[in-house]
Amino acid sequence: MSTAIPGPDGRLRCPWGLSTADYVDYHDTEWGRPVHGDDALYERLCLEAFQSGLSWITILRRREGFRRAFADFRIAKVAAFTDEDAARLLTDESIIRNRAKIQATIANARVLADWAPGELDELIWSYAPDPATRPAPRTLADVPPVTDESTALSKALKKRGLRFIGPTTAYALMQACGLVDDHLADCVARGSRTP
Repeated sequence: MSTAIPGPDGRLRCPWGLSTADYVDYHDTEWGRPVHGDDALYERLCLEAFQSGLSWITILRRREGFRRAFADFRIAKVAAFTDEDAARLLTDESIIRNRAKIQATIANARVLADWAPGELDELIWSYAPDPATRPAPRTLADVPPVTDESTALSKALKKRGLRFIGPTTAYALMQACGLVDDHLADCVARGSRTP
């Protein structure tokens, strides 16, 4: 059933948000809260792509390594990465050393570097569903892995030249960046998203 469960402080949380101290902090202070800004959204796009096939805790615990390796996810800086930078990243143990994901991260920065300021933010947020159409999930089984909006967002990003952003990754991005509020109905963090 996986309904909200009490944490050490007695407050109800989504079950996944209690499995480690890292998750408690991420769940309570970041996941599901609105993220704006091209560089900030680019970081989340990249991290969600790196997470594909792995557990989120693996990415979360390497987040600072990713930030160092990818110039704090500054689009303009990553767009200027060379083949030597890509080779360096393949030896960097502080990140996930996946050639296809590293290449996609750099290629996506090069695509985004040609966009107008705020264009990525505007595009991503244009796919946020009306919160009134989404009932609060009561259990984890009520949370979908993909939605019509995430499928449409994935298609729009791919059409514009971005890689490694399928509908499931797009939905994880929407959840993480507050486009949707998938905290369970009884979760203490439910409603932390502001429209």
